[in-house]
Amino acid sequence: MPALFSQEWMSQFGGAWNAEPGLGPALAKINFNSVIGYGFDGEDAPRAYIRVVDGVVTEAGDYGGQELSWDLRASAANWEKWCKKGLGMVGLGMAYTSRKLKFQVGDYGAMIKNPAMAGPFIKSFTVMGSIPRD
Repeated sequence: MPALFSQEWMSQFGGAWNAEPGLGPALAKINFNSVIGYGFDGEDAPRAYIRVVDGVVTEAGDYGGQELSWDLRASAANWEKWCKKGLGMVGLGMAYTSRKLKFQVGDYGAMIKNPAMAGPFIKSFTVMGSIPRD
């Protein structure tokens, strides 16, 4: 099984994102376009990224200096917990305010106030948990 945020894992995550009605199709309705980085606290750069065009992941893999719209960071233990249990609205708020989930780039406030973005953001954690990993 691939490690969290590895090239292989990100490729599988991109495919699962596109297959999930609560993500790709939901975000396509609002013409969501972003480059999202994922990584660990304390590292200089994210480990991985996805490029989303009209809600659909068109690229996924190792981060290589792409300009990011969002850069999400957390400890390995927190990523693991969210992959196993998902993350609801209350949990997301607590993770953000306690700085367990950090937005190095991106506007958390704007995202959370927009239900068309917040719902899919929460769903992305459930999709992460569906990808086998080490």
